[in-house]
Amino acid sequence: QVQLVESGGGLVQPGGSLRLSCAASGFTFSSYTMSWYRQAPGKQRDLVAAIDSGESTNYASSVKGRFTISRDNAKNTVSLQMNSLKPEDTAVYYCYAERLRRSYQGRGTQVTVSS
Repeated sequence: QVQLVESGGGLVQPGGSLRLSCAASGFTFSSYTMSWYRQAPGKQRDLVAAIDSGESTNYASSVKGRFTISRDNAKNTVSLQMNSLKPEDTAVYYCYAERLRRSYQGRGTQVTVSS
């Protein structure tokens, strides 16, 4: 049974930092591209960052230089370090695992950036 469980969300002030983690199980983690998407109220779900099986990374232009995605294949986890957070980063953040035609997603974790 595939599971992706996100953690680490919460309320943070503008300029602050959060670290999201996603624990994966039920599939060959190291073979999958792992991604973080986010969805703000009333908006579409957008890619934030991705890391493939070779650890090449890709970032949305809005987070480049502020967010860092990483993976630990030994622990089957993917993390998103978020620094210099802005109110517009407020959203539900989802962990995705993708390979060829297969895609799995977690239930999401809320990130709220507000003073």
